[in-house]
Amino acid sequence: MIRGILIAVALVICPVGNGLGQSFPTKPIRIIVPFPAGGGADLWARLIGQKLTEAWAQNVIVDNRAGASGIIGTEFASKAAPDGYTLLLGTTGTHATNPVVFSKLPYDPLKDFARISNFIDTPFMLVVHPSVPVKSLRDLIGFAKARRGQLNYASFGNGSSAHLAGELFKSMTKLDILHVPYRGGPPAMIDLLGGQVSMMFNSLPAVIPHVKSGRLRGIAVASAARAKGIPDIPTFAEAGLPRFEAGSWYGVFAPAGTPGAVIVKLHSEIVNMLKYPDVQQRLVLEGADPIGNSPAEFAAQVRGDLAKWGKVARESGIRAE
Repeated sequence: MIRGILIAVALVICPVGNGLGQSFPTKPIRIIVPFPAGGGADLWARLIGQKLTEAWAQNVIVDNRAGASGIIGTEFASKAAPDGYTLLLGTTGTHATNPVVFSKLPYDPLKDFARISNFIDTPFMLVVHPSVPVKSLRDLIGFAKARRGQLNYASFGNGSSAHLAGELFKSMTKLDILHVPYRGGPPAMIDLLGGQVSMMFNSLPAVIPHVKSGRLRGIAVASAARAKGIPDIPTFAEAGLPRFEAGSWYGVFAPAGTPGAVIVKLHSEIVNMLKYPDVQQRLVLEGADPIGNSPAEFAAQVRGDLAKWGKVARESGIRAE
């Protein structure tokens, strides 16, 4: 039903007679990834690009423009021509956490972009080093309360989504645990695996192999349902902390002003590719949840995350410069 409404709206904005929706694309498409090659955003952009290339017989180029916590590439995409040929693989960081922790950004996460669809969510899992003698969330909370200020948690950096998740956890549990910021996820994971830090919120693809091998202990998954890739780990709600959800999403944006008919065509193909068996198998393997929501739903999601993480940042005094 939603898809039908979107198509009807697009036809009003860009009538069929002008041929814009039907003819798109007529040349290669570029997906801007505001992070380095090899990371989560790059992985999903290349999957989307591959499927769009197969569907439309037009090359889709992934253009990594990393730097400044995703700000450089996101700004670049916001200023591209609004014709559908430059897209952005945006994330929770670029559109929900950067705007609430940086005092100034060279782009507006709402005004400068047209939302197409949130492709996938990758929930966080709270993991601890095996030297921390706990096996459940209840154990961890009790252990930390008895040792105020003695436990710590790693994050990808000040103001990162993992930092905000840790501060939300502290706020909801009234725990006194120390934040240890790193320059990205890999060095944080190295120290967690080595026992230099106690715990961490990180995405499922990053931690599932280590939980399965026993190098880390999974405590709870910060999503509404258990992860298919590791179903024996409970959700936070099941473990005793309702309404605690955190993670990263990866969505497709276009510059503001992109024609409605083009948005509808892109949205339709992105939602369709989530039904492919090989894509579904890849999502399970990576611990990701398919979303494929409508542009309006995606816009509401971004606004909701801005409000949620903005509150956490204000109450925790988190700023990143």
